[in-house]
Amino acid sequence: MRPFVVMLLSATLFASRALAATQVVDSPLPVANQVATFGGGCFWCMEPPFKKLTGVKSVVSGYSGGHVERPSYRQVSRGDTGHAEVINVLYDPKRISYEQLLAVFWRNIDPTTPKRQFCDRGDQYRTAIFFHDETQRKAAEASRDALAASGILRGAPIATEIAPFTKFWPAEEYHQDYYRKEALRYRIYRQQCGRDQRLQQLYGAAAGSE
Repeated sequence: MRPFVVMLLSATLFASRALAATQVVDSPLPVANQVATFGGGCFWCMEPPFKKLTGVKSVVSGYSGGHVERPSYRQVSRGDTGHAEVINVLYDPKRISYEQLLAVFWRNIDPTTPKRQFCDRGDQYRTAIFFHDETQRKAAEASRDALAASGILRGAPIATEIAPFTKFWPAEEYHQDYYRKEALRYRIYRQQCGRDQRLQQLYGAAAGSE
């Protein structure tokens, strides 16, 4: 083998090993599964619409988009960590597409209100799509533009953030599946917050629900 080829192969192998050493994988996933990260205000209310979808493997409530490592619910609730309440959706793209997830996302939020959702106010309740790659970014932007052009929002500007995913921190265990663990409290909260009423105003029969 020529010396130049040997040197090239050695350099390529070294670079590949160096790159692998710098990459941090928080939770390795099977190749068949992908992740979508959505912020839609209170994460309690965002779990149910996605958990019932065929092709969705799991939905975990948590925090993303901020600057504090391992934030607690109390810290995020104060609104000074930069995080939004989000859900991480693990799904099988062979059974459900990212575009279908986006459609469910839009129908379960009010995209016209910045730094709040329904009765919950603050940057931590902002709506957001945190994309994991360029394909997701393009799909998210296309879905946003399609919603804006549809006339459904009657010309109101869309305040939903579309930003690159950085890190996801799972919320405390008592927040996971809250709508099942504390069904009565959840229903009272959801009703008093006016979520379903506002979604009906925006989308009518196409609105999301618990």
